[in-house]
Amino acid sequence: MGSVGQDDKSRAAWSPRGGLWSLRGTLAVLALAAVASGCAQGGDSAKVRPAPGQQPLKAPPARALDAYATKLRASVAVAKRWGLNRAPLAAPAPPAKKPRITTRKGFEVDGHEERGLPPVFTTIPTQQKIVFLTIDDGAEKDPAFLRMMSELKIPYTAFLSDYLVKEDYGYFKRMRDRGVVLNNHTLHHPYLPGLSYGRQKREICGMQDVIEKHYGKRPLLFRPPFGNYNEDTLVAAKACGVKYAPIWNEEVFVDHWEYREWDRRIHPGDIVLSHFRGREEWKGTMPDMVRRFLNKITAEGYAVARLEDYL
Repeated sequence: MGSVGQDDKSRAAWSPRGGLWSLRGTLAVLALAAVASGCAQGGDSAKVRPAPGQQPLKAPPARALDAYATKLRASVAVAKRWGLNRAPLAAPAPPAKKPRITTRKGFEVDGHEERGLPPVFTTIPTQQKIVFLTIDDGAEKDPAFLRMMSELKIPYTAFLSDYLVKEDYGYFKRMRDRGVVLNNHTLHHPYLPGLSYGRQKREICGMQDVIEKHYGKRPLLFRPPFGNYNEDTLVAAKACGVKYAPIWNEEVFVDHWEYREWDRRIHPGDIVLSHFRGREEWKGTMPDMVRRFLNKITAEGYAVARLEDYL
């Protein structure tokens, strides 16, 4: 029996149809590969031992194929239910050795690294096509957003301000219970460089206290409001137990993207910002924003990874 060529398999697996990869083509490739493997063993796998280093099949190829097909169909169905062009790509496993995080060049304050101040960064060092979604403040509390992110299994990181969160601490508890890490965005979202060191410290440490009281853990991540900070900000953040001060490289809205870089493109490891907003301030909902975000990164071959797994 002839074998399936690599070019033939690639054409079958990657034929687009209606914005989604062809499930039929993918299953055909796997089925032909399983048949070819059986022919190579002379049709009697019980009498043929695996080559050295290979692992024997734990289930018949047809059963493994059925399981894969079921999982793929479920992923496609969920993506379709939420109006996505394609099912989101799965992120790779986080690295066993975490990357070294340093402050982006030009974003330092005096003595930044020597004093061990929290690094300020817009991108995680990686060659993998992943991005990190972060969402700020807590103004909108949309139950559909929680359902969408849970069903699609999309990780994200929240940076919360108490003056907005206190309207419904329970909403963010449900978010935390779904595995989302809740981080510090100050008590009242002020322009921090305009405040004294003491007032900055009260804004940051006060929010640490709020998150610990309501959600059980003091955050390690802090994002200064508007991305604005000075030396006092980072000294105060360190004194409050903060280890990292991530900002962002792109911002996604319900109807457009904004970029920090001149090339107006996303890059491996970029941190993407959005906000908890709804129709009162946007021309749409948070699920609408997520659709815009996921459709773009998926079309460009990116997956969403969990920021805390890289820190």
